[in-house]
Amino acid sequence: MARRNKIYEGKAKILYEGPEPGTLIQYFKDDAKAQNAQKSTVVEGKGVLNNRLSEFFMNGLNAIGVPTHFIRRINMREQLIRAVEMIPLEVVVRNFAAGEISQRLGIPEGTALPRPIVEFYFKDDALGDPLVSEEHIIAFGWAAQQDLDDMVALALRVNDFMSGVMMGVGIRLADFKIEIGRIWDGDYQRLVVADEISPDSCRLWDMKSPVERLDKDPFRREASNLSEAYTEIARRLGVLPSNVTHATKPTLIN
Repeated sequence: MARRNKIYEGKAKILYEGPEPGTLIQYFKDDAKAQNAQKSTVVEGKGVLNNRLSEFFMNGLNAIGVPTHFIRRINMREQLIRAVEMIPLEVVVRNFAAGEISQRLGIPEGTALPRPIVEFYFKDDALGDPLVSEEHIIAFGWAAQQDLDDMVALALRVNDFMSGVMMGVGIRLADFKIEIGRIWDGDYQRLVVADEISPDSCRLWDMKSPVERLDKDPFRREASNLSEAYTEIARRLGVLPSNVTHATKPTLIN
């Protein structure tokens, strides 16, 4: 096999040059990181699960007209994606108070917010991905006002889709993070959902057992096994065969 050209390696994924111009291959690693990579471990099978879960969500978004960078899954750990110009922001949508917003504003975790709240964070691990305002974003040229309006609209459409899908399998979507990129067609720009959508980037709470977290929060607090939580999400969504249990290793449907 010819040696592939690595374009970028992040905390959870590697990007390789794609087979055609304008494409990339996104490889999902088993690495689990939290607290801006200060806490790190390897969880066997995590990359396989996140590949399939991200495929599930991206396909769903494409089907309802929300544009994404996803083209198709290649194998258990890789998917073919469009190359995009990434906007250096994390777009966070919050439905319930948890994590940083609870700490910053003193709102008890689990409090339902009066409406979905969209926040922007500047992507820079060295700075701790700080919260930024629209004024900062426009002043520093990270995005224009029209971009921001489009990003908010995209994020809220993703929230509607994700909330409905998760509610259907007994999971409450507390909050999630997406990243957005630009695709250029000559002088015309289009914004698309990029990176991934997986339990790595969501807070997911079991609706029957409010203390059960099916995401990375217990890992951040050293209180749970990521593999079990992620496998449970995949099982409920039909990504895994129905006979898979917490005791079995992930075995995905081809």
